[in-house]
Amino acid sequence: MRRKKKPLPILEEIEITDVAAEGMAIAKVNDRVIFVPWVAPGDIVDIQLTRKKNSYAEGRAIKFHKYATERTEPFCEHFSTCGGCKWQHLPYEAQLRYKQKQVTDNLARIGKVDLGEVLPIAGSEQKVFYRNKLEFTFSNKRWFTTEEFDAKTEDIRLDGAGFHIPGKFDKVLDIHKCWLQDDISNRIRLYIRDFCIMRKYSFFDLRAQTGFIRTLIVRTSSVGEIMIIVVFFEDDSEKRKALLNAVKENFPEITSLLYVINGKCNDTITDLEVQLFHGKDHLIEKMNDLQFKVGPKSFYQTNSRQAYKLYSITREFAGLTGNETVYDLYAGTGTIANFIARNAGKVIGIEYVPEAIEDAKINAELNNLDNTVFFAGDMKDLLTPEFIAMHGKPDVIITDPPRSGMHDDVTDTILAAAPERIVYVSCNPATQARDLNRLSTRYRVCKVQPVDMFPHTHHVENVALLTLNKYP
Repeated sequence: MRRKKKPLPILEEIEITDVAAEGMAIAKVNDRVIFVPWVAPGDIVDIQLTRKKNSYAEGRAIKFHKYATERTEPFCEHFSTCGGCKWQHLPYEAQLRYKQKQVTDNLARIGKVDLGEVLPIAGSEQKVFYRNKLEFTFSNKRWFTTEEFDAKTEDIRLDGAGFHIPGKFDKVLDIHKCWLQDDISNRIRLYIRDFCIMRKYSFFDLRAQTGFIRTLIVRTSSVGEIMIIVVFFEDDSEKRKALLNAVKENFPEITSLLYVINGKCNDTITDLEVQLFHGKDHLIEKMNDLQFKVGPKSFYQTNSRQAYKLYSITREFAGLTGNETVYDLYAGTGTIANFIARNAGKVIGIEYVPEAIEDAKINAELNNLDNTVFFAGDMKDLLTPEFIAMHGKPDVIITDPPRSGMHDDVTDTILAAAPERIVYVSCNPATQARDLNRLSTRYRVCKVQPVDMFPHTHHVENVALLTLNKYP
């Protein structure tokens, strides 16, 4: 017979003292750190432990004895259930302060380097409806809230469209209103959900891998264009056309209406063919006097206004005079490369995704830039001493890697190439700190500039300027 696990204790009247990674907050009890979500520094709470290790524990607040003075009322009805926007209960000024601290703590603790000048974080003027892309999942087993269970209503709708519940891969919270994207996103999602419910179109079953409608991607641009990508699991031509025609007729503002048939086990569409149903197969984004073609698979910074601020800082840190050879690593669709091209002699962009490189070339043509070249391939395999010998030694390297940071082979090649300046753009200060530590054998950090791209979340971008030490 299996022994019953001993219930974990409840810790009473514990003060929350600081914020932690992944949107959590922390308390300390008998030298043990306890990670707690949905609370703020200064809250005094009872904590039900949910996990206990030798050096740390995890728990949830089950009773508030005192609320922190630095607190605000969350504006979203889905707060603490959805899993997103975890810092809504913190005033925006406090969010910026904690993000700045997160950057400096990571760089100092993990990077162990002198940070030089640390500039104040660049906050976002737009606090809500700032995203230009969201993806929603349609599920036939939606998550039921506590209020719904308490109501004990027999006629409970099982289908829903929204976001995955954290830690529950097969459960989706039915979203009424999301504050992340222009409200057209809410209206289109709710219309498609209700259309499918009324006509009894089957919603996707994530465990059984069955159903008709699967996901919805909504992209908007700063010039008012709207792209809708409806992803179906099964291809039923009659149902598909009926839905897409209804969407087209009810939302004439949609400029790109596309669909994908995805019968795979995962939701990614990067390896699938996207079909055009109506309008254009792309969006146009504008940044200053530049324009960018954004396809259904293209990466583009999801906060358009802050992207301009981020790239302006990057260009300023690069210190270009018009003659430099610049390498743009992890170039994506060439937004940074094309943004700085008029200030450089030559820009070489490298990116893993071939489709992104094709977009980068098109974007260079759109903006009449003739000093950019782009290459597709795995960074650690493509960026070699032989590649640099063929295309020229970089004066400046701009690198904007994924959250995992740069491969050791890439940092080794950068060290060997020895550009005068490196501008490191990162969405993960922890892996950036690790890479800065490796680069510190030949470089010093002169400036650090955090940028808030995602208000009400713990995520933060950071730009670091490194200059070459003149001694070997």
